[in-house]
Amino acid sequence: MLRPAPTRSAAPLTRPAVLAALFGVLATLLSAVGSGIPSLWGDEATSIMSAQRPLPSLFRMLGNVDAVHGTYYLGLHFWGDLVGFSPFAVRLPSAIVVGLATAAVVLLAARLRNARTAVIAGLVCAILPRVTYMGEEARSFAFSAAVVAWLTVLLVAALDRERPRAVWFVGYGLLLAVGTYVFLYTILFVVVHGVIVAVCRPPRRTVRGLLIAVGGAVLAAAPVLVFAIGQHNQISYLGAVPQLAPQTLFSGLWFGDSWPLAIVAWALIVLAVAVAIRQRVVAAHARGERFLARTESRLPSLVGVALVWLLLPPVILIAVQSVVPDFTARYVSFCAPAAALLIACGVDDILGWRRWAGAVAGVLVLALCVPVYVAERTPYAKNQSDWAEVSAAVGAHARPGDAVVFDESAKPSKRPRLAEHTYPAGFADTTDVALDLPAATTSSWHDSAYSVRQAAARGRFDGVDRVWLIEYAPTPGSVDDYGVADLTTLGFHETTTRIATHRELISLYERTP
Repeated sequence: MLRPAPTRSAAPLTRPAVLAALFGVLATLLSAVGSGIPSLWGDEATSIMSAQRPLPSLFRMLGNVDAVHGTYYLGLHFWGDLVGFSPFAVRLPSAIVVGLATAAVVLLAARLRNARTAVIAGLVCAILPRVTYMGEEARSFAFSAAVVAWLTVLLVAALDRERPRAVWFVGYGLLLAVGTYVFLYTILFVVVHGVIVAVCRPPRRTVRGLLIAVGGAVLAAAPVLVFAIGQHNQISYLGAVPQLAPQTLFSGLWFGDSWPLAIVAWALIVLAVAVAIRQRVVAAHARGERFLARTESRLPSLVGVALVWLLLPPVILIAVQSVVPDFTARYVSFCAPAAALLIACGVDDILGWRRWAGAVAGVLVLALCVPVYVAERTPYAKNQSDWAEVSAAVGAHARPGDAVVFDESAKPSKRPRLAEHTYPAGFADTTDVALDLPAATTSSWHDSAYSVRQAAARGRFDGVDRVWLIEYAPTPGSVDDYGVADLTTLGFHETTTRIATHRELISLYERTP
């Protein structure tokens, strides 16, 4: 895992700080371009509806659900006050922090290897499918990736000094605490970095400083850890969701649904690891030492850091899956920068042998990423959601005073009602007759709604002549005729106006004369 310290001299345009800034901007632009095209989906609706609450309402909700996302919701609340809650606006912060994560990747590659690897790593990280996906999503995953990347930069900076200043440890502890509030599983990097420190075996003062920093961070993050334990049942459904299929583990985690990209990427990762092991064996043999003998360098190897970063968090979550069903592909998004680093090392190794072959490998990786990148920016890219289409259809056909009834039989994150919250323009002139309590007045993240029969008993259909019924239809022919019998009893009949969107069926009912 250890390697000789790299040289520090560089031309102006290849200085680590300059490269980091350039590739950080590139990554932000790539994630932001077209990010408003995919329809918002269930998890993003949760973010938006939570962030739009008045602060007292938000804090009340967090005491009941989603405390682990509270810091993100709070930040999005103030961000939305400034720029609004359009799909592009709410996703832009993720694109910005993807740039920060990529900048950290470039700095690590330059410090632990060379400028050429840093350039390759910056390019790969900027367009890697998992990175570009979280860079266009209104959730906290991009923030977690940026936090752990910069935590690793701070760790390496501390390890590279004989007497690290206290500011490094303070910065590390603060960032770890903030990262844990933003995304709970950031705390796993205490284990990841602990392995790196154990292999490097730095001076005791460095170890002591890091332990104090980690202890302070854990103490500061104790409230969110306590809330996470208390609210753990809200994600118990993950135990019933298959997440350990080969498609997920070997492709979906970091490379999207592209098996060709996954095969090429894993081949380069395996090559990078094999070359690093071989170099370490040769170096140890030349000095007459054991493979794991300590070297003179204080710095770990880039391959060693990235490998532990890539594999250890998923392994931990998978290992406890039978007890705590917490593993899902998006939860290890913060490992994507490590995949970019390992791929870059593999390409750099090939460049060292045959420049043309290394160029082909690098171009192949980027070329295989492009189709996934384009697919991520199509209208139904986010979990097949079509709420933008639903809102546009209602807005184009509804008349002022029309009523809307939403299918409440789907699970909360897929209910058509969320189209009204994520794309409100199309529903501006309609009345939500089944609404009981708006989300902001409840202790949960979603609205409370009546059935058609309950709404009718409260006089909600009095004076209403036209009703738009919006049903969830994940597959053609799967509509369950939600509320149709009750609408018929109320004197409504279905017209010939039926609009089938990607995942919903919109039907117009008029009162029988």
